[in-house]
Amino acid sequence: MEKPSYLKSTEDLKLFNELRKKVNQRVENITENRDIYIQIKAVLLPIVYIGLYVFALLNVEKSWIYISSFVLMGITLVIIYLNLIHEAAHNNIFKSKRLNGWVLQIFDFVGANSYIWKKRHIASHHAYPNVDGWDTDIEQSGLLLIVPWIKAKGVQKYQHLFFFLVYPLYLFNWMFIRDFRDFFDNERVILKTQGSIPVIEKVKMVTYKLFYFFYQIIVPVIFFKASIGLALGAWFLQVITASIFALFVLLPLHPLPDNAFPRLDEKNGLPSSWLRHQMEVTNDLANNNWMVRNVLGNFNFHVAHHLFPNYSYMYYNEITEEIEEFAKENGLAYKKFPIFTALGKHVDLLRQNANNAYYILEE
Repeated sequence: MEKPSYLKSTEDLKLFNELRKKVNQRVENITENRDIYIQIKAVLLPIVYIGLYVFALLNVEKSWIYISSFVLMGITLVIIYLNLIHEAAHNNIFKSKRLNGWVLQIFDFVGANSYIWKKRHIASHHAYPNVDGWDTDIEQSGLLLIVPWIKAKGVQKYQHLFFFLVYPLYLFNWMFIRDFRDFFDNERVILKTQGSIPVIEKVKMVTYKLFYFFYQIIVPVIFFKASIGLALGAWFLQVITASIFALFVLLPLHPLPDNAFPRLDEKNGLPSSWLRHQMEVTNDLANNNWMVRNVLGNFNFHVAHHLFPNYSYMYYNEITEEIEEFAKENGLAYKKFPIFTALGKHVDLLRQNANNAYYILEE
C-alpha cells in the first residue's frame, strides 16, 4: 500500500526553513553541552532500577519493602523511558549510533521490545501522527475509540464510563499482546511502514521476554524463597504503577478534541503540509518546572520534539520559545494546556467519541 503524502506547499516549506534557522541559531548560542546530563542518566538510572531490584530481593522477608521496591521500579521504568529510551531512538544521547543502540536495548530488559518500538515511534508515529491506519499510537484496540470520525460500536459507546479500568492495564497489553501482534499479525499497522520483520528479531523478542519474567518472578521465588503470591503481586503492582504513570505523561499530548485527526483522501493524501500537520495534531503542556525538565524529560514540550526530533529534550525550553513566537507571527496552530486540563480534554474526547458526536455534527 502506498504511504500517505503531505500536501505540498512552497509557502509552508519556506516557513519551516525560517523557523529551523531561528531554532538552529538559538541552540548554537548555547555553549554548554547539555546532553552530558542525559549521558550521566544513561548510567545512573539503570543502576537505580537494578539497585531497587536487588534491594527487594535482599528484603524478601519484609513484604512491604519488597512490594514498595517493585512499585518504585515501575516509576523508575517510566523515567528511564522518558529520559533514555525515547532519546536513544532518536540518537540524541551520544554521537555514536552504537552507544545509542545499547541504551535503547534497556527496553528489552524491562519487558518491551526495542526493535519494534523504534519502528513504531519513528516510521509510524513521527511520520504520520494521529493518522488512523498509520500511527500505531492511536491504533484501535477494540475497547476504546480514539479517532473521532470512526463510529463507536458495542462497548465503545460506554468507554467514558470504564476507561479508568482499562488504562491501568496498558503495559500488560504491551507486553503480552501488542508486541506479539506487531511481530506476527499481518493486519497490524506497523507492517505498512516496516515491511517484513527479520526472523532473528522475532527470536530475540521472545527470548528477552522470557528472561524478563525469569528475573522478575522466577528468581525471587526459586532463589530467594519469595511466595508466588508476593512475587506476582509485587510485579503486578509494578506494571500497574508504570502504566498509570506512563499514560499520565502520554495521553495529554495528542489524543485531545482540540487536536486534528486528519483523514486521507482517495489518493492517500493528507489535507495539510507536514509543518501544519505536526502542529495541528500536537499540543504542549503549560507545566514547566524542575521536575518536568529534569526528571520527566521535558515531555511538556512535545511540539518541539515533533518539529525538531534531532535535538534532545535538554534544549526544548529555548526551542519552544522560538516556536511559540513564530506561531503567533505566522498564524500557526500552536496549543498549550495545563496538564490536568489536557487530561480532562482527553476524557472529553472519549465521551464525544462514545456518543458519536462527530456524526451528529456532520448530520
